[in-house]
Amino acid sequence: MAFKRWNKSPSKKAPVRSWHVDEMKIIGWCLTRNIGVGISPDWKDDINRWQIDININGKIHTDPNRYEEDTVLNKVIQYYKYYYEKYNKQ
Repeated sequence: MAFKRWNKSPSKKAPVRSWHVDEMKIIGWCLTRNIGVGISPDWKDDINRWQIDININGKIHTDPNRYEEDTVLNKVIQYYKYYYEKYNKQ
């Protein structure tokens, strides 16, 4: 009996960053109002580039730019701050 060896699926390890308390409050505010910002790998690019997906009330919008590992999470928090400042009218 012979076994076929399966190739491993491609994977990219997501970057990691520590969030500050103020940033976590902004992220929490956005998530409770159905605004989410996430990253996904750009499989078309051989380099570790990431794309940003913004989910607002079930509609997903993709940022046309691609970001390196060291800048993608900074851009994510910029998006969260943008939507926090746009919709948080106090």
